[in-house]
Amino acid sequence: MNNPSGNFPHHNLLSDIVEEVKICRHLLHQNPATCYEEFYASDLIAQKLEEWGIEHERGWAGTGIVATIEGQRNSFGRRIGFRGDMDALDITEESGADWASLCPGKMHACGHDGHMSMLLGTAKFLAQTRDFDGIVHLFFQPAEEGGGGAIRMIEQGLFEKYPVEQVYAVHNWPYVPRGLVGIKPGPIMANSDYIFIKLRGKGGHAAMPHECVDPVVAAAHVIASVQSLVSRRLDPLSAAVISITNVAAGTGAVNIIPGEVEMKGTVRTLDDRVRDFIAGELELIIRSTAQAHGCTAEFEYQRKYEATINHTQNAKFCADIARELFGESQIMTDFPPSMGGEDFGAMLKQRPGCYAIFGQAEPQDPASPYNHGLHHPKYDFNDAIIPDVIRYFSAIAQRALPL
Repeated sequence: MNNPSGNFPHHNLLSDIVEEVKICRHLLHQNPATCYEEFYASDLIAQKLEEWGIEHERGWAGTGIVATIEGQRNSFGRRIGFRGDMDALDITEESGADWASLCPGKMHACGHDGHMSMLLGTAKFLAQTRDFDGIVHLFFQPAEEGGGGAIRMIEQGLFEKYPVEQVYAVHNWPYVPRGLVGIKPGPIMANSDYIFIKLRGKGGHAAMPHECVDPVVAAAHVIASVQSLVSRRLDPLSAAVISITNVAAGTGAVNIIPGEVEMKGTVRTLDDRVRDFIAGELELIIRSTAQAHGCTAEFEYQRKYEATINHTQNAKFCADIARELFGESQIMTDFPPSMGGEDFGAMLKQRPGCYAIFGQAEPQDPASPYNHGLHHPKYDFNDAIIPDVIRYFSAIAQRALPL
């Protein structure tokens, strides 16, 4: 499997599998579901695994599935895992694709339909070839988009029942051209946390502000102050984002000062020390700012997703495989990490492994839906990367579990 030209053993088998899983991908795209409601996807995946004679167990985190494939031999009981996420987003699709969402207000705007399909294709390819010594588990995981499906599967005993030694995943990446593959050690995706703020004052008539304690003014100062935490309190080389994304106050009347303001937001960091610092400083800023304006404050900091941090040895292992498959010029090892969140980080906290990105943009066609960013209503997954990822996953299995 070391020919960048794309010619390798089982080429015809791969071509047939790709055409089959493309059909699955389009069906999955047409029938999206969000957090823990991926019933259509779960049924389709189970149907295909059953049809292909692949052992699998349903019910992980509700809709999740674990498929198991044993190689030509299982001399040492070694195991590795691959993960693909299943859920969609609460977005109304505008892609115009023939396979556009049939579910109003929901769409696969992050390419998880493609991730499931590529994992399905890998399952069939490995089951047909079995060119490895050991066991491969494929984790079809629900609720990546904020629901922590990976965390729930781990809490339910995923790695106790399926004790993989290494775990791998990929994500499509519309921000770089198709053909480029990003693999590097260290942080790839950020810690992703939520913040909830409630400021209470004293409401009243807007024409008589001196008789009120205005929480709106206090909220404005809080919003401005938390931004200076990143720009003035952190080392400029310490990556961090604080975004207040929701502000709710008042009844809609223009002549009433409300009694309270609620705010929500997110914090993204790459380093746990920075994460801890920001959590503590945010509470200090919010409570002191509220007090300075005569208000009281409630503050909650929820740690949601761990940063996705590639293990050095596994990243090198995967980069070497990708170079042999796709060519040296196609491998990116110096791309900046994303401040987006990804619950695969929880799996990498438990087991060594690597998370890679596969470019899917088509720069020669500026109007291509494959160029739109993740979570964009005009986004679509690029089927052209399916064979590359199947080859990549299969090569990992063959190299990590050599015959």
